[in-house]
Amino acid sequence: MVTGNGSGIKKRGCACTKQDFLPEESFQSWGNYVKALASTRARMKDRLLTRSNDNLELHQMRARSDHEMKKNLNWWDLIWFGIGAVMGAGIFVLTGEAARNFAGPAVIISYLISGISALLSVLCYTEFSVELPVAGGSFAYLRVELGDFVAYIAAGNILFEYVVSGASVARSWTSYFATLCNHDPSSFRIHVSSFAEDYSHLDPIAVIVSFFVCVGACLSMKGSSRFNSVATIVHIVILIFILITGLTQANTANYAIFAPNGVRGILKASAVLFFAYVGFDGVATLGEEVKNPGRDIPIGLIGSMVITITVYCVLSATLCLMQPYSQIDVDAPFTLAFQAVGMNWAKYIVALGALKGMTTVLLANVIGQARYFTHIGRTHMAPPFLAAINEKTGTPVNATVVMSLANSVVAFFTSLDVLANLLSISTLFIFSLVALALLVRRYYVAGETSECDQKKLIVFLALIISSSIASSAYWATSDNGWIGYIVTLPVWFLATMGLQLTVKEARKPKMWGVPLLPWLPSACIAVNIHDMDILLLVYYLFVALHASYDAAKETDRAAEASNMEAVVTN
Repeated sequence: MVTGNGSGIKKRGCACTKQDFLPEESFQSWGNYVKALASTRARMKDRLLTRSNDNLELHQMRARSDHEMKKNLNWWDLIWFGIGAVMGAGIFVLTGEAARNFAGPAVIISYLISGISALLSVLCYTEFSVELPVAGGSFAYLRVELGDFVAYIAAGNILFEYVVSGASVARSWTSYFATLCNHDPSSFRIHVSSFAEDYSHLDPIAVIVSFFVCVGACLSMKGSSRFNSVATIVHIVILIFILITGLTQANTANYAIFAPNGVRGILKASAVLFFAYVGFDGVATLGEEVKNPGRDIPIGLIGSMVITITVYCVLSATLCLMQPYSQIDVDAPFTLAFQAVGMNWAKYIVALGALKGMTTVLLANVIGQARYFTHIGRTHMAPPFLAAINEKTGTPVNATVVMSLANSVVAFFTSLDVLANLLSISTLFIFSLVALALLVRRYYVAGETSECDQKKLIVFLALIISSSIASSAYWATSDNGWIGYIVTLPVWFLATMGLQLTVKEARKPKMWGVPLLPWLPSACIAVNIHDMDILLLVYYLFVALHASYDAAKETDRAAEASNMEAVVTN
């Protein structure tokens, strides 16, 4: 499927060869590979210091897929896709833990805080996705501003999160479906006693659901968008019904103790609830399929997040009006709240709403996964056959099938407890990197930014990051202390102000830009910062580094040859 130089994709029937996976020069023989490994240090330096550029991502990388994705999405599609990607079962699960264990009725404030935190990341993604409407999403943004290595680490984290999240949602789909059928949540799974306990409850329904979602995502993006829109609208209608029905049982006395654990409890709950908003980054991967990115992407991304924040706040407020916070169930808060007020039948509405939400989340998950992997395949950090775009459907069929298989295998064997433990907060690390990349994009342009401004930019960014890490560490280790913030918060504030006042802005956005620069991206870093996964480093050093190095050099040679041909012609 890949041409000899690894820069394009062509059909060769259904058989796969080594060239489909490792077509680059470094992998054509063992001798070449040994030479490549011997050059790891030099190649690592090259990849660390080399940044991509807008034109490369928008044109040459996309050309490696041979066929274009179909541009048939508008802001209406993106709004519903954003809601469908974010508003799954999280509201039905996380609210109970946050309200009972941390915030009490003040959970509404926690939802608002976490929503605003997510909105900061949405604003950063929006500027990038308008300027770089490509399938790679954050991977492409980071390649342009922070280089290949950082982009690779970020991509590995986000794809891991997508696989684990997709598998979790698929298994949860089975549990809610069983509840809807008046069965125990695990009754539709097959128990195999010879397997380890955490992997012994096989889930064929999760695989079947994933299969149908995969087929829909492969056949048509516009068709998938229409299905998502209808399903999400039905989901919203169900949530409104739950809201109205719940308010008929409201008791304002339940708000007598509004914040039982004070400000710290509210903030702890907001950290838990942030994950109810994760998923919006998948919308950014649809950039290539949007008709008018400058108009449609800001409306779609920001509009969907504002709607989601509003719905979450109102539903959590309703739950706390129905029951005293100390009686809210951690695992099934809405279901048992309705049972407590004598409305047993409402559990079916809750289960149906959760099923609808999880179906759209699964669809958004696999669509986002596939487009991430498509662009990663274009750079040769993943097998380049994944970059193929089907000529007829205009969708990345190879990447969609591969990621759906990964989701299905994990969902079939692995229990929800194990998956929940695997769901780390590395996604927050990606959001922090995107905010950092946005600051670099605005304040640094190679060949234009002065050496003095470069040094100041590095110092201020280092202070912003270090003060954010210090604040996070102090929060984790100190129960009620506040002295540490006297140091960390002023450092963050002064570094951000110094960046604004003393470093010249090098680039203005062409169509849409983040407001209140640099404060909003800096705040995004502060609230989202986290650590990276070291296991990804091994694959990068032994495979992805050499594959992407060869592909980049091949692109450079092709560009030089094209320029020379143009000179000769003239």
